[in-house]
Amino acid sequence: MNKLILSAAAALLLAASPAYAGHCPKDVKHVKEALAKSSASAENKAKAQALMAEGDAMHKAGKHGESLKALHEALHLLGEKHH
Repeated sequence: MNKLILSAAAALLLAASPAYAGHCPKDVKHVKEALAKSSASAENKAKAQALMAEGDAMHKAGKHGESLKALHEALHLLGEKHH
């Protein structure tokens, strides 16, 4: 029974990976748009810019969960919510 649960969980994670992969570029675009219109402090904009670059690099390295975390943090710094 435990093997069945583990197998199902593994299959679910593998199926979700492409969804994460496709979402990263959308969030990079969202951060870029938010940077252009944000009234956040210069410090928060700089942090968000760095997080966006980090998130994009992680996406390209296949680390989609970490990429989304960085991108969502960037959006938060800019006062935006992720879609």
